[in-house]
Amino acid sequence: MRHRPFLIKAVLFDFDGTLTKPESLDLSIIKKKIGCPVDSLILEFIENLPAADQRRKARQTLDQFELAAAADAEPNPGAEDLILFLRSMGMRLGIISRNSRESIERSLQNFASVSASDFDVIISRDEPVKPKPSGDGIVWAARKLRVDVDQILIVGDYVWDILAGNRAGAMTAFLNNNTVTESSQIKSDFTITRLDELKEIIRLGKPLPAGKLPNRLLQEFLKQFGFEDPSVIINPGVGEDTAAVNVEKEEVLILKADPVTFATDSIGHYAILINANDIATSGAVPRWFLTTLLFPTGTTASAIKSVMHELHGMCRQYGITLCGGHTEITDSVTRAVITGMMAGTVAKSNLIDKSNIAAGDKVLFTKAVAVEGTAIIAREFASQLNKLGMSEREIENCRQFLLNISILEEAEVARRTKGVSAMHDVTEGGLATALEELSVVAGHKIKVDMDQIPIFPQTQKICGLLGIHPLGLIGSGSLLICCNQKYSQELINKIRRSGIDVSCIGEITGAGVGIVAVSKRKEVEWPSFAADELTRLY
Repeated sequence: MRHRPFLIKAVLFDFDGTLTKPESLDLSIIKKKIGCPVDSLILEFIENLPAADQRRKARQTLDQFELAAAADAEPNPGAEDLILFLRSMGMRLGIISRNSRESIERSLQNFASVSASDFDVIISRDEPVKPKPSGDGIVWAARKLRVDVDQILIVGDYVWDILAGNRAGAMTAFLNNNTVTESSQIKSDFTITRLDELKEIIRLGKPLPAGKLPNRLLQEFLKQFGFEDPSVIINPGVGEDTAAVNVEKEEVLILKADPVTFATDSIGHYAILINANDIATSGAVPRWFLTTLLFPTGTTASAIKSVMHELHGMCRQYGITLCGGHTEITDSVTRAVITGMMAGTVAKSNLIDKSNIAAGDKVLFTKAVAVEGTAIIAREFASQLNKLGMSEREIENCRQFLLNISILEEAEVARRTKGVSAMHDVTEGGLATALEELSVVAGHKIKVDMDQIPIFPQTQKICGLLGIHPLGLIGSGSLLICCNQKYSQELINKIRRSGIDVSCIGEITGAGVGIVAVSKRKEVEWPSFAADELTRLY
């Protein structure tokens, strides 16, 4: 099952083998009767017959076989119950088939509780559109149903159904009747073996009412998390309003809380890393995560499941345990918001405290400015960038910057290296604000060489197109490290050996507060930002 969010407003069913029992119509007999080669499609073969009389007779033969089969057709198990269920949920319904309209309506007469009137649209070969595997019929149905194509779920048991859905841009569900093995090799969003399995898919694709996430869904979504950490005494679950963690053997517990408000895409990824990054700057290991998930009204269960799936993947990747939280659908937010609280542990003797910064310490900077900002802009403002002349390939490259917003690896190298006096994660306000914060907490001025600050060419291009300053753009993924001059080159070498770029961009000077910026050995103005440059784009 796909893990991306989805919204379903309409369902289009294939007919033979999907709503009716498979093999009610033997196509091989029809092909033999009209002289159609075994490896050819019947409708296309008839259309290409040279004489009008040949085409008319072939169609008559096909109609006769279809109507005879329709008289004996039986509903597939669960088909009628599913149609009634979808109707009760207000779902728009349709049939898309290569059969004639007459044979479809005749087959439906054999259904006990469902008739042709239960479908908002029936697309047969009699309609003026190309039949499956073309996606034209689905696009035509979308107009009739007044829904977007990507909000339609196509359900079918054969390769043509999935191909048609994929070509139209709709969602697809392959019903594996174990009758045609080649269909299972076609990429579909969902694969089911029984029609009643569609009910859960539809529930995931319907907007949820305002309020707490229903307990049934919460319980299901939490199943994917493993709770093996023996220090967590009370794990998250329905009815559990608190978490309990045993820290008896730890000397120092490090706590951190941060919301994700800028991003709408991959917010689970951001939520884990922006909190874990700050924990790591103290020399601690991120251990436990609590989160409040707020979603706007109209959110589907699949969207919430997608975020939780992403949280699970990130927790698993970095050895973090989700140990509690709250999930709610509310009109208080207009887009998804995650508030996270991360806890980590460190031995008191290994705690990195910024008060230890001293004059003469070198200031190191990993990767380059605005790693996170570059990723967010490429994901949230792609169409705008495209209109300004940035290619799809360039935008996709910038989207992948998301994979580099962790500073956990370089922080691990730093905490194991002698002489490190401080680490500071670059977040809102970018490098400019991060250095100002570092100066304040240290009580020392910082001299910065502007010519040594690395900027990715992609970031430079995005900022140029949008008229924003890269030094003021949110920058998770880059780490500021203050290190005693004696050990700074050793640390630089270790970080580079781990495959991470690092630059020496300045040094700690005398007591006081502020940034002294130089370029080409001349003092220049240091940029200051009242808010992150990203806010200007919103």
